[in-house]
Amino acid sequence: MTKKPVVFSLIRDQSIFMTAIMSLLTFLAVLAFGIALAIGTGVARWNSQWNLFATVQVMDSDNLPKVKKIIDENKEKIITINEISTEQMKDLLGPWISSGGALENYLPTMYELQFNTIGDLESVEKQVSEFARFLTHSKALKSSTSAGWKMILISSFVLLLTLGAIGICISYIARNTALLHRRELEILNQIGATDTYVARQMQIIIAKICTTAGAIGFIVAVPFLLLILGAAHSARVGLMAMLSISGWGWFTLLILPIAIIIFAIWITKKTTINILKNS
Repeated sequence: MTKKPVVFSLIRDQSIFMTAIMSLLTFLAVLAFGIALAIGTGVARWNSQWNLFATVQVMDSDNLPKVKKIIDENKEKIITINEISTEQMKDLLGPWISSGGALENYLPTMYELQFNTIGDLESVEKQVSEFARFLTHSKALKSSTSAGWKMILISSFVLLLTLGAIGICISYIARNTALLHRRELEILNQIGATDTYVARQMQIIIAKICTTAGAIGFIVAVPFLLLILGAAHSARVGLMAMLSISGWGWFTLLILPIAIIIFAIWITKKTTINILKNS
């Protein structure tokens, strides 16, 4: 069984250069998408972890019995009750407070509470807010969450720019190949070859380049993503420690190079047909 000959082909240097460019762009696309997925997962976990936590600060000692009574009456809504000791508060404030002085005279009585549900938290908040400060951890850490969403937007913007660059490069490759094989195009037109047939020959070239580039870009990007996640987890605190990519996330990342190949083939067809119509 004989193979159908490919009408167009690129010289070796051109093929290597275009494969290298597409590999780099695919690498950047996978890296940007992977970072966005990791941060998105981290933000979701961060929010779910702290949504049910709150701190009660009793500034006026006269209100302390009232606050204790409210907490006792709502124990069925609370998972854990942790009274923060004066020593713990001194340790927290130590870097900002000079030594000496009766610091404990100015420190509030503080409780850290973990609730069963958001509804339980809001119910106790209404009762306690009249006598003490009620600070939910999700609100206190809102700046961290906001920073996470901004990082996701930046990564998504980089991904869109990379995809745009891929589209431009594919269009350039198609145009460049058509110019190099203008003589072949003229012969094909003379013998009655359809535009679809010519475009398909161009698509074969682009598909080969993008398949090789997609595999290289993905394989190189994965260790970088694992390195970023490892560095984030080594922080052991804050939003960074929550960054991760789930199994579905890795599957989606694997789909991205395939989507880029399909996108490149589609761009090639559109570009080639436009060239043929204008020639």
